[in-house]
Amino acid sequence: MNWLETLRTAADAVRSHRLRSLLTMLGIVIGISSVVLTVGLGLGAQDKVRSQIDALGSNLLIVSPGSSTGSSGVRGGFGSASSLTLADADAIADSTVAPDVAQVAPTTSASSALAAGTTNWTSRIVGTTTTWPQVRARTLTSGRFFTAAELASGANVVVLGPDTANELFSRGNPVGQTITADGTTLTVIGVLAESGATSTTSSEDDLAVVPITTAQRLSGATSTALASLYVEARSAGSLSAAYQEVNAALLTSHDSTSSSPDFSIATQDALLSTANSTNKTMTILLAGIAAISLLVGGIGVMNIMLVSVTERVREIGLRKALGATPSAIRRQFLIEASLLGVSGGVIGAVIGVVGAVILPSVINQPVSISAPAILAALGVALGLGVGFGVYPASRAARLTPIDALRSE
Repeated sequence: MNWLETLRTAADAVRSHRLRSLLTMLGIVIGISSVVLTVGLGLGAQDKVRSQIDALGSNLLIVSPGSSTGSSGVRGGFGSASSLTLADADAIADSTVAPDVAQVAPTTSASSALAAGTTNWTSRIVGTTTTWPQVRARTLTSGRFFTAAELASGANVVVLGPDTANELFSRGNPVGQTITADGTTLTVIGVLAESGATSTTSSEDDLAVVPITTAQRLSGATSTALASLYVEARSAGSLSAAYQEVNAALLTSHDSTSSSPDFSIATQDALLSTANSTNKTMTILLAGIAAISLLVGGIGVMNIMLVSVTERVREIGLRKALGATPSAIRRQFLIEASLLGVSGGVIGAVIGVVGAVILPSVINQPVSISAPAILAALGVALGLGVGFGVYPASRAARLTPIDALRSE
């Protein structure tokens, strides 16, 4: 019997017991669809994290203050010190000090109650300079950003984030209208486009950006302390060099040592790897659960193939009496098991792809369809069929014709 005839015979055997074959494949179907969806959810989460971090700006370094120590000896967390100043921003922006730095955007940040007529909303007021939109890769949907002259004079102007604008102005264009912050009237000159970026504490679309001189006046601050420095490298390739230059410049100006700096520098790659580590752990955990389902499905295939061998003992004996070799018998049962595995894999992959298309609208989480994951899942399904079909096929091949024909 050639391979084509063997395949036809195996397909007939599977079709002759449709319900049993379907139930046998169920474990593999569930396992494969779970693997496809699990990998898709993991990749979707990583893509979402990457897009949110990219929305912070390109080729970005984020410099934050170090920790502070109170008079009682209690140490605050990172960012609690006032170690970054406008002088640091000016030093880093100097091309002779940091030639691989393109631009620097110093920022202050404080929560404030904003009001527009009878509507109020609490948001972050971010004080910064004119370089902020370029460094943070932000664009405007309407209006403009403040100018160098407005920065120098501490003008009462504000650029609103899209979420803040929607909360304060439900109708009409906010540009040209006024809001009140800490008793000061600010004129809205622009509205930022959505970035979609979020942090653990705030949304990058819920903020009010003002000149840093205006922010210092609103808060009543007398110092030039900053909440953070956003530093843009000239290119992705020069990010590491910019990191070293910024680090050396701040260590020198702060009279600190590399073992005990009073600041910290984070890169996008560091943020991305930290955020993705949790996603990878969860993906591995869910994939492990899916693998258990695949194992159960493989055991189901072996069980049904053993039943099939028992039911077809006389058929096996007759074929051997007519000259069928043990390898031919073994091959037929292996192909039957492989058909069950591959069929379950294909159905599971289709269900997984359909789920990947439907789920994002249900759970508000992106799900990526990974072709390598689907091909790997189909390979695993075939491997399960073959692997768990070896024992039943070998058992069928070992039957002697006389004993097989004698059985009832």
